[in-house]
Amino acid sequence: MKKKQKPLLALIYDFDSTLAVTDMQAFKFIPSMGMSTEEFWEKTNEEFHSKDMDRVLCYLYMMVRIAKEKNIPLTRKFLNNCGDNIEYFNGVTDWFDRINEMGKIYGVQIEHYIISCGNLEIIEKCSIAKYFKNMFACEFIYDDDGVAIWPKTAINYTGKTQYIYRINKGLTEDNSDQEINEKTHHKRIPMDNMIYIGDGLTDVPAMITVKESGGTSIAVYKKGKRDKVNSYYEDNRVNYICEADYSKGSNLEKIVKLIIKSTAIKETLKEESLKAVVHEENETK
Repeated sequence: MKKKQKPLLALIYDFDSTLAVTDMQAFKFIPSMGMSTEEFWEKTNEEFHSKDMDRVLCYLYMMVRIAKEKNIPLTRKFLNNCGDNIEYFNGVTDWFDRINEMGKIYGVQIEHYIISCGNLEIIEKCSIAKYFKNMFACEFIYDDDGVAIWPKTAINYTGKTQYIYRINKGLTEDNSDQEINEKTHHKRIPMDNMIYIGDGLTDVPAMITVKESGGTSIAVYKKGKRDKVNSYYEDNRVNYICEADYSKGSNLEKIVKLIIKSTAIKETLKEESLKAVVHEENETK
């Protein structure tokens, strides 16, 4: 007998100020440049306005330029090491095991994904990287000496939505540009089996896409900063707003647990509906 396929549920996260308490570059990269966080982003914003650049391409350019000015080789290893002291919101480090266990209890297969405008090289060696099915973020290409020279991938705010559809279709490679635009009847993970968790304006297009496609979008905020995301809920851009608290028993965990449970119930109802159709067809023969 063919083994029953568990329903798939994708939890998709932004990274900066969603899982990590602030921008990933702030923990080690910027201090390694001998700069304060304010100084780095002030210089980046000046360049952004003076050159009329894409904001994401601008910060990637500034990372390369400043590292070169400081005579610090911007290698993948250097960037990987910038992920080893990231500070996360409360409960993040054991969140994934708890959510996966909930999936097992309810018969739902959970997959975790990152879609970030940050640096893939920093995320890929951070302490929670092992939990993700796939991580989509900005990435550099490197010269023969292994030093970053140009962006290989740059994911901006609206660009995040592309990766929602990649997850939906099961296309996880960046070289699948043609397939992402082709009409397909089979979707590996239905849009209504997706949860997107983000914190700010960079996430709005992705949050709207998931919500309007039948999935669930959750805007999280730092304790005491609820005002930052209130408008997302009031403007019907997200389903829920929660404090960025991933600990056991938190409101965020309760909501996700209910969605996992409802996914299981939805799958059971679908199976019962199919059984009823088959029974009706047999009765009419």
